[in-house]
Amino acid sequence: MIYRTLGRTGLRVSLASFGTGGPSNLGQAKGLSASEQDALIRRCLDLGINLFDTSKSYGGSEMILGRALRGVPRESYHLVTKWWGSQAADVLPDEPAELRASVDRSLRRLRTDYVDVMLFHGPLPGQYGQMVERYFPEMERLREEGKLRFTGFSERFHADPEHRLAKIALSSDPGLWDVAMIKYGILNQYAAREVLPLAQEHGVGIMNMAAVRIKLPDPRLLEELIADWKARGLTPADGVPAKDPLGWLVRGEVDSVISAAYKFAADHPAISTVLTGTSSVEHLAHNLAALERPGLPEADTKRVVDLFSHIAEYA
Repeated sequence: MIYRTLGRTGLRVSLASFGTGGPSNLGQAKGLSASEQDALIRRCLDLGINLFDTSKSYGGSEMILGRALRGVPRESYHLVTKWWGSQAADVLPDEPAELRASVDRSLRRLRTDYVDVMLFHGPLPGQYGQMVERYFPEMERLREEGKLRFTGFSERFHADPEHRLAKIALSSDPGLWDVAMIKYGILNQYAAREVLPLAQEHGVGIMNMAAVRIKLPDPRLLEELIADWKARGLTPADGVPAKDPLGWLVRGEVDSVISAAYKFAADHPAISTVLTGTSSVEHLAHNLAALERPGLPEADTKRVVDLFSHIAEYA
């Protein structure tokens, strides 16, 4: 396992981190038993993963993690969890006390005294000012009390594919944010324009989320997406084949489009860790194998950048 430093936090984190949201939801959506969930987390540890991402909104994921990590030395792994109570509201009605109560509940479910990183979960760009004014002072008090070590935010990418929230946060208040969770991948490269350079400049650690989700793993959806982008003039009509449009990436050490996507997702120097989420030990091992040697061949990287880096859409 490769380890990188998570920005100015100084935390040494595994290049592959384990996410408990997404379609699998730590096996909750796949019917995994408690013992199977525990075995999955223990296998993550065996393979070198030391960073686990969860949220109060991911079903019972916090409780599952707390149970699965019983007896594991706390200093040997890092926990990231999240809070945001009013994602649909223009005016945020939640009191700061709800943030504190949520952190306390998360600590109980995770069976720990502290979380390493606490994120605001998916605020919209228009909510940023209120978020900082109303809730950040309480986040700082929780940090001073030792209930959390570092603070950050995650994007709501499907509603903000141009990374407007991240650009606001990292341009106006970079000193507030230790960590940002950003979506960056072959089909979603737009963060490399401004957000990732800003993160590097200010020492903000980047957790790369959902780099291989929705379209990339599904051949039919991927073909439909590329066909739509060609029809709209977003990418050249002859840029990639209509059938298996990214199949040309599969060669040499790259054994699948998914492997190519993980390798690309880890290659940018701003990326500290790439989240992977699965209910399958076999899939987990395959994803981690792709990250043993990050990066695609130089010519292939240039080609995907030329084809897709200007597109800012949820894919």
